[in-house]
Amino acid sequence: MKPPTSLPFEKPLIELEELLSNLQDKSEEQNLDLVQEVERLKKKISQTRGQIYKNLTPWQRVLIVRHKDRPYLLDYLRMITSDFVELHGDRIHGDDKALIGGFATIDGEKVMVIGQQKGRDTKENILRNFGCAHPEGYRKALRLMKLATHFNLPIITFIDTPGAFPGVPSEERHVAEAIAVNIREMFSLTVPVIAIVIGEGGSGGALGIGVADRILILENAYYSVISPEGCASILWKDRAYAPQAAEALKMIAKDLLELKLVDEIIPEPEGGAHRDPSETAQTLKTALLRNLKELKEIPAKKLVESRFEKYRHIGHFTE
Repeated sequence: MKPPTSLPFEKPLIELEELLSNLQDKSEEQNLDLVQEVERLKKKISQTRGQIYKNLTPWQRVLIVRHKDRPYLLDYLRMITSDFVELHGDRIHGDDKALIGGFATIDGEKVMVIGQQKGRDTKENILRNFGCAHPEGYRKALRLMKLATHFNLPIITFIDTPGAFPGVPSEERHVAEAIAVNIREMFSLTVPVIAIVIGEGGSGGALGIGVADRILILENAYYSVISPEGCASILWKDRAYAPQAAEALKMIAKDLLELKLVDEIIPEPEGGAHRDPSETAQTLKTALLRNLKELKEIPAKKLVESRFEKYRHIGHFTE
């Protein structure tokens, strides 16, 4: 399998790995005893890898979460569900390919899954609108949530979007209203709702499917009121300040957990989910099923009350 494309901050590690590969090739070709040199280099690679991935800045995590090989919603569904059946259309305007959903079974648990889907290449990104849903996407999501409630199925949402699509057609069809209605209606759903931030959690586009009893987030994912570039453009009038904006926004998993905006961080393999999608999927599934088991034991009335109180206690004023 082709190794994932490296990121800019991984350059020292890549250089060491190339040096190790050349050293091993030289040892084989010329029949030289380079065991000590190889072991010394392996140790240095291990130390460098640890230094890089244990001290990632918020901006570096943003780069990881935007890696072109990072698993998307359909990748996870292939790895953790056995019979995903996609449902289409909002019954008002059309079928938004950027936000998909349908019935699925996860280790015997029947659920409704909903989430944003990005593309791998230009053609698919155009089809999926780069994961930026139109109003019909959010109305489709709400239709599926109500359908899940009718059949008493838990709802699992997968958040991965830079934000809702802000174009003229989207505004003409009232995207803000569609998101607002979803937020309102999700508070009254009588089935367990779990939201998982698997990539980018951008603004209202994420909140439109983000009101949940439990919010889980992958280690390198982010959840924010605005993208770092958008914030930099407003505050510094220059997108080049995106790394500083990422730091100021407190948008990464560790900060979000401390602020009680998320309930649990799901670990990723060293280097990011794209390094081992299968391992990431299994870790995600374990966390998902554990939380689902706990929520299913809560009566519907208590579930709705607890969800309301959860969001009422988010944030506080300071003098």
